[in-house]
Amino acid sequence: MDNKIKARLIKSDKNNIWHPFTQMADWINNDPCAPLIIDKAKGSYLYDIDGKKYLDGVASLWVNLLGHRNPKIDKAIKKQINKGSHTTFLGLTHVPAIELAKKLISILPKNLKKIFYSDNGSTAVEVAIKMAYQYWQFKGEKRQFFFSLKNAYHGDTIGAVSVGGVDSFHSSFKSLLFKSYFAMSPYCYRCPYRKKEITFPLNAKNFKNHNAKVGCKGECIKQVEDIISKNHKTIAAAIIEPLNQAASGMIVMPKGYLKEYANLCKRYGVLLICDEVATGFGRTGKMFAVEHEDVKPDFACLSKGITGGYLPLAVTATTNEIYNAFLGKYEEFKTFFHGHSYTANPLACTAANAALDILKKDKILNKLQPKIKHLEKELTELSKHEKVGDIRHCGVMVGIEIVEDKRTGNPYDYKLKLGAKICTNMRKDSVIIRNLGDTLVLFLPLTITEKEISKIVSAVKEEISRLRLL
Repeated sequence: MDNKIKARLIKSDKNNIWHPFTQMADWINNDPCAPLIIDKAKGSYLYDIDGKKYLDGVASLWVNLLGHRNPKIDKAIKKQINKGSHTTFLGLTHVPAIELAKKLISILPKNLKKIFYSDNGSTAVEVAIKMAYQYWQFKGEKRQFFFSLKNAYHGDTIGAVSVGGVDSFHSSFKSLLFKSYFAMSPYCYRCPYRKKEITFPLNAKNFKNHNAKVGCKGECIKQVEDIISKNHKTIAAAIIEPLNQAASGMIVMPKGYLKEYANLCKRYGVLLICDEVATGFGRTGKMFAVEHEDVKPDFACLSKGITGGYLPLAVTATTNEIYNAFLGKYEEFKTFFHGHSYTANPLACTAANAALDILKKDKILNKLQPKIKHLEKELTELSKHEKVGDIRHCGVMVGIEIVEDKRTGNPYDYKLKLGAKICTNMRKDSVIIRNLGDTLVLFLPLTITEKEISKIVSAVKEEISRLRLL
């Protein structure tokens, strides 16, 4: 593209747009880099307006599931456009939503029988929170609080923020939030109870062995039980990102933690919300993360990859027991008064139907297993690097924590912006990833190739190696 046109586009962006999760002073000043304008996409790649292609190493913020411009999803959406692009879902229904609900119920945990549509992960969580709260009202119990984990991220709307535990995202809004209880995060690498020197791998085979290895004696799950046991009569629901607290740097839970968390909810009669917005649809190697430990939540929140990364759509799935509590006479006002203008948008539902068909017919999850093993092999080699403190991965989700001292785990000064600079420099190697502080995040489409995986990890290693100069 002509440099003058490019400069005009960038100037217009800087003058008119406020970008999410972006310090706009840095953006305006090209720190650490000038804005990259994306023009098109295909497969695992993004193309800028100059025609240069980049491996999309974060699946366009974790949504792209089966490659950009997947021909089967493209065809399905175009066909639906010829029929109609939107109709309200209040008092009406349509075929794509009906078909999608049936498909979802067939693959979700068997206790989840009802589908409520919305349009993003945060709203899916809001729906679950409001349903849980109102359910207990109908049961005649006053349960107005919720339970969550520190380092949890469930979205940016007020209800979702109220059960979020990322201070950098949420602390500014504290006075607006409803009360929630929080237990410590199962962040093994930064566990305050572990040995001070890190001399062991943190990928323990099971929770018991993990506790012995880390020396924490399961303090993270003990806190969960302590809080729930004391307050369960006032807690409407507990929420968790199953297996992986993704937005906090891919904090992968030790095996057995999720199951025990769910068991505690069941034991004390607390509803369980599993936020599968990031982990759902094969990202962990199984269709849903809860399958790894046979957990059956009262609510499952789905979004991101549900449409293959094409259009906004979200789902809150729940049980017949929850649903039935809202049934009654018109004048009883037991209706769930919640909805959105674009609820169950036909184009989005069509994309989701096509994505689920591809997952099933093309046996995507079966084909994914050798790719996960290849990724593990590449990460094992990378973990030996002197500046890599910890690598956490779950399926195709990866967090690579960069540290100044590998032996102690001491981090670099945050002001150095190392994570951001590494991501910027990787563009020279035609790879795009994101950082969460000094944790580099990889979030890969299920259709990525082993060669593409190797290229991404190699680019990460190359940029980390330059840190030796510091």
